[in-house]
Amino acid sequence: MINADLVKIFEDSLKANWDKPCFSNYGSDPITFGETAAKIKELHAVFKELGINKGEKISVCGKNSVNWALVYLATVTYGAVIVPLLNDFTAEEIIHLVNHSDSVLFFASENIVEKTDCTALQFVKAVFSLDDMSVVFAKASDTKDKVAEIIKNFSETQKVVKESLAFEIPAKTDIATIVYTSGTTGFSKGVMISHNCLMANIQYAIDSLPKGGDAMVSFLPLAHCFGCAFDFLLQFARGLHVIFMSKTPTPKILIKAFSEIQPFLVISVPLILEKIYTSKIRPLLETKKMRILMSIPFVRGMIMKKIGAGISNFFGGKCYEVISGGAAFNPKIESFLLKAGVRFTSGYGMTECAPLIAYTDYADNRKTGSCGKIMTYLTAKIDNPDKKGVGEICVKGENIMSGYYKMEKETAEVLDSEGWLHTGDLGRIDSDGFLFLCGRLKNMILSSSGQNIYPEEIELKINYMPFVAESLVLDAGQGKLVAFVYPDYDKMKAENISEEQLAEIMRKNRDELNETLPAYAKIAEIRIHPEEFKKTSTRKIKRTLYTSLVNSKKFKKC
Repeated sequence: MINADLVKIFEDSLKANWDKPCFSNYGSDPITFGETAAKIKELHAVFKELGINKGEKISVCGKNSVNWALVYLATVTYGAVIVPLLNDFTAEEIIHLVNHSDSVLFFASENIVEKTDCTALQFVKAVFSLDDMSVVFAKASDTKDKVAEIIKNFSETQKVVKESLAFEIPAKTDIATIVYTSGTTGFSKGVMISHNCLMANIQYAIDSLPKGGDAMVSFLPLAHCFGCAFDFLLQFARGLHVIFMSKTPTPKILIKAFSEIQPFLVISVPLILEKIYTSKIRPLLETKKMRILMSIPFVRGMIMKKIGAGISNFFGGKCYEVISGGAAFNPKIESFLLKAGVRFTSGYGMTECAPLIAYTDYADNRKTGSCGKIMTYLTAKIDNPDKKGVGEICVKGENIMSGYYKMEKETAEVLDSEGWLHTGDLGRIDSDGFLFLCGRLKNMILSSSGQNIYPEEIELKINYMPFVAESLVLDAGQGKLVAFVYPDYDKMKAENISEEQLAEIMRKNRDELNETLPAYAKIAEIRIHPEEFKKTSTRKIKRTLYTSLVNSKKFKKC
């Protein structure tokens, strides 16, 4: 196992950076690492007064904020188990998951509390507001007074100093967090992640990324492993000031924040870079004047360099690297951005690995379309590969989950007797060790001639085509594939494109697409889906909601 301990590295960071700014909500004053230590200890006193034992569960649900981070750190350093819940879970899902996790305390934003029937929380002793950390519901009548008294006495009688700061270090195999997935199946499973599992992710990032910068902009959901591990925990361990974007940021707000903060590193999802390209760059490149200029090699190089510099300025101008994860990157956009000199790279992971599986620095000869090489603390294999070397990605090592909480059958289905985690993702590893993703095993379509078809690869091509916002490829049976397309209505409106013209454009898209596909994977027809597809928190389409679309006659065919 890794030598470092998660709680010890947090303790060391608090001491080493005592007077430096630690956390702040965007637009508000920061609290220092020393003040963070005091607030953690204050919450420990509250937990002890309420009779919370080590190993018990504490749930948190709300927007990214300083208080969210404090609850997480206080829980983990107390030896309890933090259960972060996604903001976009329904009230019924929140109640079910708080109960399923056996949580004894619940911290939630006011809007979450307002829609939650707290009396339905079976094991919860008290509900706290994340907005001001006050008790808003308690089963015992004296809980509010007890907590108020503890906080008052703590601030009056106890002074936390760095020389005496110490946390009890949990065992490496102890569970630090239970993260409930929000997958494309719509069925949430509680992924049990140990202290060692989280530490493997943080240690790998510390070893792999250059040091630099003073602050981090945290805008990915903290309840999701990607944002939590690398926007929050890694930066806290490295002694950086983490600035939380409490609301889902618009590009305008992000530009302002990046310009002010000038982060050294940006953790993002492909959607951000793809939106920059599709909304700002592609319309410019499609003008007649620009097409002529781009045909001149010398001029093209100057234009590409200018585009790359513009995107770098979007991220504040001092960003070493943008790390994209959580979803597949459109290969054509990726190739363009790399040629423009944009410093970004793609990683791959899943909640069950907390989350990292593969990554390569942008400067380390990374390959377009790849999500990097397998991280240091994991071993990988491709199970049951086909003739192209594509099979299920399996991994084992330091940062593998301990299992699904109270779900032994589901755990056994993905963790085999030799410790291999079967990811359910299809991919291949080339001779240089780079991993390429092809799609989900459960989504793979078997053609009538026995060929494997990966719909996600086709969708990435469709999404790049004119007037397409997003797409979904489904098996209609009898060797027929159908693509459902949600059109780019904003672009249609801007260019005054009618429904009849759109149908003709989609027919041309289909013909051009099929020229790039093998015979067994050609699209028989495109159908217009008038609404955006429903997605998970990581912007993946909930495919199971749409499997019956192929039998519906209400969608316009192109």
